[in-house]
Amino acid sequence: MAVSDECKLKFLELIAKRNCRFIIFKIENQEVVVEKLGIPDEAYEDFTTSQPASERRYAVFNFDFITDQSFQKSKLFFIACSPFFKVRSKAVYASSKDRFKSQLDGIHVELQATDPSEMSFDIVKGRTP
Repeated sequence: MAVSDECKLKFLELIAKRNCRFIIFKIENQEVVVEKLGIPDEAYEDFTTSQPASERRYAVFNFDFITDQSFQKSKLFFIACSPFFKVRSKAVYASSKDRFKSQLDGIHVELQATDPSEMSFDIVKGRTP
């Protein structure tokens, strides 16, 4: 499975420039491509509503939070959204996930979500210290 250069470029821009809040990726014609970029001031709810309910996607979300010691921090979440539908696409996404994720250097946390409740705000927040 190939990964488009745009995927890597947009991910590096997210890290270096913080010019987007999230990136949603999809597989199209045997290549991982960027489907959507979330603008910097979008909230986690905007991100979750941008996910197609019955389609598999990969996503990276830049989660900002304040620690117990009152420090501003952020963590990059890699989220594999894989609803139980469409068995053929399940195999394609499952077999390419680790290879794709390995090309995104700087991911802090990985989530595997088979329905929206598994990527709720509370679950993401609970994965930060």
